[in-house]
Amino acid sequence: MTGKDLMIIKKETADLVLQKVQGFQKNGELDLPPNYSAANALKSAWLILQTVFDKDKRPALEVCTKTSIANSLLDMVVQGLNPAKKQCYFIVYGKQLSLQRSYLGTKSVCLRLSPDLEDIYAEVVYQGDELEYRIDRGRRVIETHKQKLENIDDSKIVAAYAVAVGKDGAVRRSELMTMDQIKQAWKQSRQYPVNKDGSLKADTVHEKFTGEMAKKTVTSRLAKHIIGASTDSDLLIQSVRRSDDDAAEADVQAEIDGNANQEYIDIDPGDLSDGEKKEDTQDGGPPPMTPEEIAEIQAMEAAEAGKGKTANGPSF
Repeated sequence: MTGKDLMIIKKETADLVLQKVQGFQKNGELDLPPNYSAANALKSAWLILQTVFDKDKRPALEVCTKTSIANSLLDMVVQGLNPAKKQCYFIVYGKQLSLQRSYLGTKSVCLRLSPDLEDIYAEVVYQGDELEYRIDRGRRVIETHKQKLENIDDSKIVAAYAVAVGKDGAVRRSELMTMDQIKQAWKQSRQYPVNKDGSLKADTVHEKFTGEMAKKTVTSRLAKHIIGASTDSDLLIQSVRRSDDDAAEADVQAEIDGNANQEYIDIDPGDLSDGEKKEDTQDGGPPPMTPEEIAEIQAMEAAEAGKGKTANGPSF
């Protein structure tokens, strides 16, 4: 794919997504964060997409269908995320592109869904730290956490916790997980970063960035309660839930300071039938592209087909 081809696809895809978003806004279906620029986020996403590859090191922009690229960008904008701020990243799922939120992205979405929240933060507990908590109505509430500088060692993490704080300063909810519980969660990943003896496999993101991955895991558990408690039925919550479904299906836990965007990650959809793949999104996410909009994207694919490529986008 030449640079000229990329520029044409970039302009047409970005214009299509912007038109879709503007339509949502005009109809009162979507309110984006006040300081959020959809155009800037799309520019950042396109630059980052040029560094994303599948397991065979093929560029995502060549492997993935234009329809899945457009819908991933649409999910990004609807959720008010920007990959340049490390709030999200993209993974290749077969021939589909999927948007995944990072720890920071999940935090941002939760704050939008719950305006009464001031902040969400996560910390890890190292061996030798002093941690006190109480159980209130079945929930663990962190009381104090004292830590010495010499305790900080990712090989000696014993637990991690996440806390949601309201604008009045009161704790709304907290989650606490032991390292064993966190590793059990990681064992569900197809990357399977945990050895049988409980140690972490070398060179996995979980081994390289254990503390950050632990914080992401406990924050994700906290976010599930916040998102699940939301009564929002608008495009935002639908998009959030669709991204979460994608994350569960892809079983991807990778994010840390942009490394996830540069590493190639590909999950084979296996024996899923055509009707079970990513096109089946009627129960979540912003409404997919209309037939007219899809036709525009497929026109781009048709142009590619003339160069020996075959359009292979999902059916809506």
